[in-house]
Amino acid sequence: MAILVTGGAGYIGSHTVKLLKDKGYDLIVLDNLVYGHQDIVEKLDVNFILGDLGDRPLLDQLFKDYDIEGVIHFAAYAYVEESMKNPAKYYQNNVVSTLNLLEAMESAGVRKMVFSSTCASYGVPEIIPIPETHPQNPINTYGYTKLVIEKMLADFQRAYGWEYVAFRYFNAAGADPDGIIGEDHHPETHLIPLILYTALGQRDSITIFGDDYNTPDGTCIRDYIHVSDLAQAHLLGLDYLLQGGKSEIFNLGNGNGFSVKEVIEASKKITQIDFNVVKGDRRAGDPPILVGSSDKARNILHWQPQYPDIETIIQHAWKWHQLRHGNH
Repeated sequence: MAILVTGGAGYIGSHTVKLLKDKGYDLIVLDNLVYGHQDIVEKLDVNFILGDLGDRPLLDQLFKDYDIEGVIHFAAYAYVEESMKNPAKYYQNNVVSTLNLLEAMESAGVRKMVFSSTCASYGVPEIIPIPETHPQNPINTYGYTKLVIEKMLADFQRAYGWEYVAFRYFNAAGADPDGIIGEDHHPETHLIPLILYTALGQRDSITIFGDDYNTPDGTCIRDYIHVSDLAQAHLLGLDYLLQGGKSEIFNLGNGNGFSVKEVIEASKKITQIDFNVVKGDRRAGDPPILVGSSDKARNILHWQPQYPDIETIIQHAWKWHQLRHGNH
């Protein structure tokens, strides 16, 4: 029996593929390589198929050729700003292509999915830390597409007897501790890699967008979760479904927030480089604090993050960025 991983050449997907392969799972990785990396998949030495979820004949052939018992679905576009400028691209790729996948699964009688959702589906938080029961009022198209897919899964469960696990991530960060795989987005929008590119001299400075928020040091606080801990949660979620678990939605975060200034200071300490930091204006739509409660995942899946501190997350990311982009 095999597991199909869509978007398995991407950041979180590749870390999950590495872990599942180490645990002996038979995997098929499907990725269109728009944002994924062929060299990373090759390092993982798995059964890789280049293809798009919009290609229904390809999906039907996959389910014919392989005895697939479940799907882990990562494949999505995930740039918030782009989603606001080009919503059609996001509805087509995230929603329509996912519906294509769900229909192909239903046609093949495969009714178990672990789905990569997002804390962006909550919008501006009313309670901190955010529980899974928090109202979902996304303020960007990306978050809304993920919410639509959550609703699709609930409808498929009700109508066709599916079971699924949806994970709402907070800020994925870090890299595999051995440095083989890590984060490599084009364009890069995440804080930690942007800081590390600055430390490597590939950027002139890192910008703090607003230092007058109602937080202890005036900068935004975010919940950073190590990518290997996210991968571990996907393994647990998959095992939970394969053992007959019922549909559930889980937050995945540290439950601790780190401010922009704290991340910058920790990065200076680890890299031992005093890079340039500049102050900029606030960005529209940036909540002061985004921290999630992961109690449910800990209680039901017995998930226990191994790397909860920001310094370890940055150390692992720094090792990866030096190997991939640096000459230090």
